[in-house]
Parts: sequence; structure tokens; C-alpha cells
Amino acid sequence: MDFGVLLGLAYNQFVAELHDHLAERGFTHLRPAFGFALKVLAVRPMTTSQLAARLEITPQGAAKTVEEMVAAGFVERVSDPADGRVKMLHLTDRARALLAAGHDFHVDFERRLSAESGEAAIRALREVLTAVVARSDSPEGLARTLRQV
Repeated sequence: MDFGVLLGLAYNQFVAELHDHLAERGFTHLRPAFGFALKVLAVRPMTTSQLAARLEITPQGAAKTVEEMVAAGFVERVSDPADGRVKMLHLTDRARALLAAGHDFHVDFERRLSAESGEAAIRALREVLTAVVARSDSPEGLARTLRQV
């Protein structure tokens, strides 16, 4: 099997297991764009326009994602104290619980892989994947392609 295909299939399996884990904890009907948007908003509240710029998507795409996250109870709009006309996007407690459940999965997934394949193998895998990501002119920019997580 081609290496790239193998990487893609492994990632798809990871995402499937992640979504199973989240569904078991009551987080269902997640949209592909939620994952990275929530991670960005966890760093700091921002406007929809700022979120669009950060995700490198159109303002219309960000507005659609924000509407879906608000409807799902993950984000709320709060007036900016400095300018009440500006609406800042804040994570809800539900979103923070989702992110915590996702983090727990990541930690457990790597722990299980280490138990199956050995810590040295997983450490080497992590080093290889980190080196591949580091080849990018903008490793941070690669993160926007992970929106579906």
C-alpha cells in the first residue's frame, strides 16, 4: 500500500474512533468544521471575521460554522465590553467538555498504541510525523486542514 494512502487510512480510523468516543459521551451530530474552530476559540474569544481569517476560510463559511456551533450549544455570542456592537464568540461549558473529552481520547489513543506497539515505536512515529509536518512553509497553516477532527 502506498505510504500516503496508509497515512490517510490511519487518520480516517483515528477520526472514526474519536467520534465513537465522543458519541459515547453524548457528543453526537458533530460537524466536520467544529473541531479546529473550537480549538481556535479555546485560545481566546474572537469575532466571526477573526475566526475566518484564523481558519483561512471565507467569512461566509465561518458564519455558517458559527451558526451551527451556536445551534449545537457550543458557542455563544457575547457583546464586547469595549464596543457593544461587536459580538465575540465564546465557548460554552458544553464546548469545553467536548474539548476535554477529545483531549482524553488523544491521550488514551497514544497510550493504547504504546501498549500495542511499544513506547519506542510510538516515539519514533511521533518524530517522523513531526518531521513531515515541519517541512511545510507554514506548519501552523496545516492545522486548518484538520477542521474535520
